[in-house]
Amino acid sequence: MEEASAKETSATHSIVEALTRAIVEHRLLPGAKLAEQKLADHFGVSRTLVRQALFQLSQNRLIRMEPARGAFVAAPSVEEAQQVFAVRRMLETQMTREFASAVSSAKIKSLRAHVQQERDAVARGDVSGRTELLGDFHVHMAELMGNQVLAQMLGELISRCALITLMYQSRSEAQHSTDEHEQIVSALAARDTERAVELMNNHLLHVEAGLIFDRKVPTHDISIALS
Repeated sequence: MEEASAKETSATHSIVEALTRAIVEHRLLPGAKLAEQKLADHFGVSRTLVRQALFQLSQNRLIRMEPARGAFVAAPSVEEAQQVFAVRRMLETQMTREFASAVSSAKIKSLRAHVQQERDAVARGDVSGRTELLGDFHVHMAELMGNQVLAQMLGELISRCALITLMYQSRSEAQHSTDEHEQIVSALAARDTERAVELMNNHLLHVEAGLIFDRKVPTHDISIALS
């Protein structure tokens, strides 16, 4: 029983990974319908496992589930991204100011370890991994402050723009984000509050400005996208 459950979990994970990469690598068009039976046939699994995978992807906001219509690749708008970044700037510049007022060597060490994980993910070309880590840097700051409400709010905001970042941030921009995270940590370590706040604000502006929306048009065909 446990072995069968493990196989099902592994199969679901494989479907999630394959669809995530197809979306991230621009092989599936936002708005594309993800037909359960086509996916089940492609992966050689039951529709139940496909449904589990699609649910996980909907939790990550990579797809949207519509009652009586099915699953579709999410299509977040540029306007939504701009609004999310505006709110993030309001929250995170103040968070940076408060973090600097209670900075410690342990907190700096933790942030530097996180930045190194980001660098490793960028270096190995782990697109989904680097995107998650780049977003988690901001949540981690809130967690180190002991503010779980702020951490939860930031996590929700970051998840809303995660697909846009996944789809439209280039590798060079991801590397640039990691460099900026390191600069923020250095300013915090030096207890230079105003510099840290300025760097955080500019960092979020740079991430938003660095999104590239003129990608080549991907395909609606699941078989081609996953091949």
